[in-house]
Amino acid sequence: MTLRQFYDWQTEGGAKDVSRLVAALEEREIPWCMIGGLAVNHWAQEPMATADVDLVIVSERVEEAAEAIRSLGFSESRFEWSINYKGASKVSIQISTEAMYLDFPARSVAANVHGILMHVASLEDTLAGKLAAYLDPQRRSTKKLKDLLDIGRLIEAHPELVTKVPEQVLVKLNNP
Repeated sequence: MTLRQFYDWQTEGGAKDVSRLVAALEEREIPWCMIGGLAVNHWAQEPMATADVDLVIVSERVEEAAEAIRSLGFSESRFEWSINYKGASKVSIQISTEAMYLDFPARSVAANVHGILMHVASLEDTLAGKLAAYLDPQRRSTKKLKDLLDIGRLIEAHPELVTKVPEQVLVKLNNP
């Protein structure tokens, strides 16, 4: 079974939804990149299945991207800091509109994640996003645990990152 087939199996057709999303953004040459778990999967030693597809789009093209995604048949829900989409699979797509992410597309890299070609946030930006999520006092504890795991996975694959991680997070990593 290929990585793409495994991802598709885990998400009940998510590879198709993600591929359609990527194609729509690329066709319109909209600057974007994956953040969160899919970006971590690129940078970590081993991927983990995730049904959450988090991405960021340059702010001046968000509405154009939203229209493109809706035109593919995805349903849309808007929130203060995100626009969420649902297609035919278990994949949940979330465009983050938080200010800290808006420069990420300019520093993104091309990547093959789960057999799908896409742009992902740079290594440093991926870590910064995971740290911000983990340190968010409003975040659910189960999400924080996943963020801590992702930070650990990034450090394991790229030990030089340890200097960019606050001591309080390192303590948690070493003493869960």
